[in-house]
Amino acid sequence: MDYADYQHLLFDRRPNGVVLITINRPEVMNATNARLHWELTQVWLTIDADPAARVALVTGAGRAFSAGGDISLVEEMTTNREAVARTLREAADLVYNMINLDKPVISAINGVAVGAGLVVALLADVSIISETARFTDGHTRLGVAAGDHAAIIWPLLCGMAKAKYYLLTSDFIDGREAERIGLVSRCVPADKVMETALGVAEALAGGSQHAIRFTKRALNNWLRQAGPIFDQSLALEMLCFGFEDVKEGARAIREKRAPSFPSAR
Repeated sequence: MDYADYQHLLFDRRPNGVVLITINRPEVMNATNARLHWELTQVWLTIDADPAARVALVTGAGRAFSAGGDISLVEEMTTNREAVARTLREAADLVYNMINLDKPVISAINGVAVGAGLVVALLADVSIISETARFTDGHTRLGVAAGDHAAIIWPLLCGMAKAKYYLLTSDFIDGREAERIGLVSRCVPADKVMETALGVAEALAGGSQHAIRFTKRALNNWLRQAGPIFDQSLALEMLCFGFEDVKEGARAIREKRAPSFPSAR
């Protein structure tokens, strides 16, 4: 794909090789619909194919990074096996395309991050988060297993004890706590997020490109080794869409209440 082909991602290609990518659905806090979910899988291939791109910097338009997925997509997956198969493929592509991109990715987490947006935020090679930003891996609150990215990277970032606590409970984490436990690279005041992220991006764009890319490639072998763990977590997540719990989870989100899962009655 060419940059002009994207509908929900904006691109600012800077002269120094930094490509600023803005997730652009501010009217719904940058929540991912089917099109945006797919675009987030493809953008890393576009960056890889662009010889002028040295560093990708990702942020969200407005006050959110990305506030999760549209509930309509979740509801479609409870009855449409083709939607489940499509989402499984795209979720895997999102993770593996980010891992296999040798060029550095930086996330400027300016606000809430949930769902596919959280994948991008935490799989970035350098993550800069606002002190006031909050995020959660809310899979279990929806009634599905924590697939997406969590099993492949959370234990490496923050250790198994913290990973299990936050992935099982779906508790929110703020920027300060995320930095304290190692889930993000740096936490800064809200008005310094983009300034800090751009500073890192420009430093990397001006560095030895072979050295930086080969270092990332080597380090990401830790993630490649965990590929079978991720693949199983993703398959188990998709399996959950055949149970009644996810329907109740989606209804609870729409009705802004706590879920009452059939499996817990």
